[in-house]
Amino acid sequence: MSILKDKKILLGISGGIAAYKTAPLIRLFIKAGANVKVIMTPASKDFVTPLTLSTLSKNPVLSSFTNDDDENDTWNNHVDLGLWADYFLIAPATANTMSKMANGNSDNFLLASYLSAKCPVYFAPAMDLDMYKHQSTVDSIATLQSFGNIMIPATSGELASGLVGEGRMAEPEDIVAFIENDILDKLPLRGKKILLTAGPTYEAIDPVRFIGNHSSGKMGFEIAKSAAKQGAEVILIAGPTQQTVSHHLINVLPVVSAQDMYDATHSYFKDVDVAILSAAVADYKPKFIESQKIKKKSSTLTLELEKTKDILASLGEIKTHQLLIGFALETNNELENAKGKLLKKNLDLIVLNSLQDKGAGFGGDNNKITIIDSKLNITPYQLKSKSEVANDIVLQLIKKLNA
Repeated sequence: MSILKDKKILLGISGGIAAYKTAPLIRLFIKAGANVKVIMTPASKDFVTPLTLSTLSKNPVLSSFTNDDDENDTWNNHVDLGLWADYFLIAPATANTMSKMANGNSDNFLLASYLSAKCPVYFAPAMDLDMYKHQSTVDSIATLQSFGNIMIPATSGELASGLVGEGRMAEPEDIVAFIENDILDKLPLRGKKILLTAGPTYEAIDPVRFIGNHSSGKMGFEIAKSAAKQGAEVILIAGPTQQTVSHHLINVLPVVSAQDMYDATHSYFKDVDVAILSAAVADYKPKFIESQKIKKKSSTLTLELEKTKDILASLGEIKTHQLLIGFALETNNELENAKGKLLKKNLDLIVLNSLQDKGAGFGGDNNKITIIDSKLNITPYQLKSKSEVANDIVLQLIKKLNA
């Protein structure tokens, strides 16, 4: 899944021959899952038609402040467009357009929208090699970059003049890849590897029965999605659950029992930066597993149970550089029990869930948490959706890493 999925991209097209490349560029953005709106300068219509781009983008193409063909002209609000966009790309960016951008000249709808943009702005220069090397163009580019705009460098190749040299607009595939990589590189968890457990474990009694719990795994899967959105590579070790996730930064490893989860976490722990253990691991398992289904022969059945291995405590004993985060689900003396678990198991953060809170707990879409750090600082949160709770946990994780 692309980092551009569900992002709003405003594409500004100025009047250069490279405008013909914007049709495949829009198709690539749409394929990545982005929502695209297009602004054209009047001159750019000589190179590509608004009809083509509106068909590809599935949005009206704008090029002026009013809709001139409508007897009841409506105002096209450049400020609203500037606020709407998550990312603004100007491609091709001609020498003329870059000069106007650098000097605040807003004599067309594209330039007015640029001056209103609150989002990151990318620009892809395109012109002949002498124009590209001219001092005025060099100065325009330097000024735009000093404003925080991000240049997608022109490449060398055959130009419209027939000459060969620098000034050719980057290819559509390279523009999309440049923007994706730039976004990823700026994410706070870029380059971090996170080990995450989620869901219940099932402890076999016989071939058809098991001891388990009501954990759905929703919380853990939401944390995985939130961490991946911040750039982290996530190894998600999941017990039996109906939850699914599709993201190129999330690798789901299914397990069944507490021993399976113990083995998997220990296998990956040494190579990660953070471990978040949100799974509801069984505390006990049958001491003996029957090889055949137990027949109902009497009115009672006695099972001998033994403790499972404490995954969280075992990781706390061997951690070196890793940040270790645990969960505590409590029904009484919540804070004191959570603090005790935090200290005993050598954790950096613990996330407290209380089954006393209405609307929180297993299976639901909401949760209410309190986060306690290793210095016993307490941060309570209101009842929220599990996706919002996941974001809160990941933000606390980022703060802890930065600290």
